[in-house]
Amino acid sequence: MNGRMGDELSRLLAERRGPPAPIDADRMRRERHARLQAEMERQGVEVAVLLHGPNVAYATGQAVRGVDVSHATFDRPVAVVVAGEERPHLLADDIDPALDVERHQAAWPELDEGAAGLGKVLADVAGPLGGRRLAVDEQSGAMLRAGALDGAAVVDASPLVGAAKLAKTADELACIAEAQRRNEEAMVAAQAVARPGATRGQLAGTFLARLVELGVDTNLIDPIFQPMPRSAADGPRTTTETIAFPTGVGDPTFSEGDLVWVDAGIDHLGYASDFGRTWVIDRQPNPAEAQLFEGWCAVMVAVLDVLKPGVTGGDLCRAAEAVEGKRGRPWLPHFYLAHGVGVESAEMPLVGTDLGPEFDDRLVMAPGMVLVVEPVVWADGVGGYRAEEIVAVTEDGWCHLGGGHPYPPFGS
Repeated sequence: MNGRMGDELSRLLAERRGPPAPIDADRMRRERHARLQAEMERQGVEVAVLLHGPNVAYATGQAVRGVDVSHATFDRPVAVVVAGEERPHLLADDIDPALDVERHQAAWPELDEGAAGLGKVLADVAGPLGGRRLAVDEQSGAMLRAGALDGAAVVDASPLVGAAKLAKTADELACIAEAQRRNEEAMVAAQAVARPGATRGQLAGTFLARLVELGVDTNLIDPIFQPMPRSAADGPRTTTETIAFPTGVGDPTFSEGDLVWVDAGIDHLGYASDFGRTWVIDRQPNPAEAQLFEGWCAVMVAVLDVLKPGVTGGDLCRAAEAVEGKRGRPWLPHFYLAHGVGVESAEMPLVGTDLGPEFDDRLVMAPGMVLVVEPVVWADGVGGYRAEEIVAVTEDGWCHLGGGHPYPPFGS
């Protein structure tokens, strides 16, 4: 049975669950382009050259391919956004015919001849670059050798793209919610085989097979089913002197009573989800474990009680810390209390990172921001409880983007 705080959290999430919404992919791409154009004007950027896969996807709608990383590096698409133009330029093979982009041959920017070709395309679509403010997110060695951006006043594209995608549109929120719904449904299948004698590989295989049945052909994060030690000293050494997660090494076989931390992420139309839970294998939690769950629920409720437009990341951190008191910050120090999600599985806003309290206090919540809230409550010798919930900031508070995955303690 849930405890008092578990019941309170379940009630809150059910009351604030956002209704299913239709997705207009064409409108979503148009609105993203308009946001990029607005930020380019605001930041004085005349041309943006984007090579990072999620940035290209945001600018053009071109899906990030789930392929070997070395292949993805050499055969990656490039997006070029020119201030004032109605549509972006896309340099790629196999461009989706539904995309409203200016099409160009693939650039192959890691190769000398490809980088030289990219420079010619830039001159054709944007004109002379001399003295113009150009934002780029990555430059390959070949681009530098070829002088593809020579003469331009080059700046980092991260502030440009980051500002454009910080607040999500209604279609983007609907994509995240649908991705999360499918992620949670596939996890129901994995949880059903999480029994003594099962291996990590069997759980992962069951999860991935169910995704295919649900129409998902790519997972963004290799699913994590990590048996957790009951004491930090029994796990790998960490520089933070706390528990190590994730590790994902080997193919362990689960035994009755194992504590398992779960994490997985898939996407829908390029937008990520993020599922996190803690399971105990084949038994009910004991009183000490149930107390961890109650403590985690109390932290989550405290954060959600504060969350609304105008509060800061620092306010959220202080709400979480007030619950745990002397135990300190109830989240993993090498991660965060909360992170954003969108075309990447972790993006701004980032709350409770090693950037420090000053950064958190400057981060102001606004409608359309999405947070994956993931506190961790740990008691050395007992273990810990970790789970994640996706919420979006609304005009007057927040709404839940999860699909309603069951919430008994430890998934039992």
